[in-house]
Amino acid sequence: MTTFEGTKEIQALELEIMEKKRQLAQLRKEQAPQKVENYLFLTTDQQTVTLEELFKDKDELIIIHNMGRNCRYCSMWGDGFNGVYHHLLSRCEFVLSSPDDPAVQEDFAASKGWAFPLVSSKENTFSQDLGFKNGKTSMPGVSTFKKNEEGMIYHCSSAYFGPGDEYCVIYSLLDLLHAPSEDFVPQLKHNLRSSFQLTHNVAVGVKHYHEAIQFYTNIIGMKVEEQGQKETKFSMNGRNFFIEDSDHNTVHFEFAVDDFDRSKQKLLDSGCRVDHVYHSKSEMISDPFGLSFHLYEVRKNN
Repeated sequence: MTTFEGTKEIQALELEIMEKKRQLAQLRKEQAPQKVENYLFLTTDQQTVTLEELFKDKDELIIIHNMGRNCRYCSMWGDGFNGVYHHLLSRCEFVLSSPDDPAVQEDFAASKGWAFPLVSSKENTFSQDLGFKNGKTSMPGVSTFKKNEEGMIYHCSSAYFGPGDEYCVIYSLLDLLHAPSEDFVPQLKHNLRSSFQLTHNVAVGVKHYHEAIQFYTNIIGMKVEEQGQKETKFSMNGRNFFIEDSDHNTVHFEFAVDDFDRSKQKLLDSGCRVDHVYHSKSEMISDPFGLSFHLYEVRKNN
């Protein structure tokens, strides 16, 4: 076969696949939505939230069925969704669900820099009822929902995840390389050259708390996520900013580590100092060169 003939065959197959995908999408839309119950989940701050509340002010919702922090493949899918999350919000809400404990979810999502919300399905039958859990075996995938004017919730469609699917672009890119991609193994961490993983959280201590809240809301245009008397959580461009009432103006970044004691000792041996201790695996630290940061150990067990 000549190069020209091979190219024509590839193009013809690509067009055929595109048409099959269009037909598949249409078949899914023709399926009658099924009414579902208003499941209860736990958020990363240990609050109860209903399936209906996950819609917020929208009438459509995408929920990712994630197997948890120990699955490096699920983690890679999550990284991909994080890149398009802000685009999806123009049409629907987007939430990732996993069986992990909320505290584990919170730590892991911060270490990955994920901007989308996570909920724990550990205490409900959501994944099992949707066909993504059989006994103790979980399967990754996605389900979509819609809500009518009366607040009734309907399951519209679902799909399972796996290597080569439509929901992770990396496999399509690897298939374009000459070398085979069957031995590809995704990485859990973004930064492989360091044990310190920079998170998407920034703590800002301010002397004039209420004036600062007005400034970051009205002038900078940050979105208020949670507001309290002494601390307000803002979000902007995939980053969380915790504005805290303080005697001093300070800025702290955040590093997540797997071994807190070893990492802390390494810092102390290099001239760093501890500014504040929250608990045995969470401390505020300053280095000798002007950078201050929160250091914490990622929780691993449910």
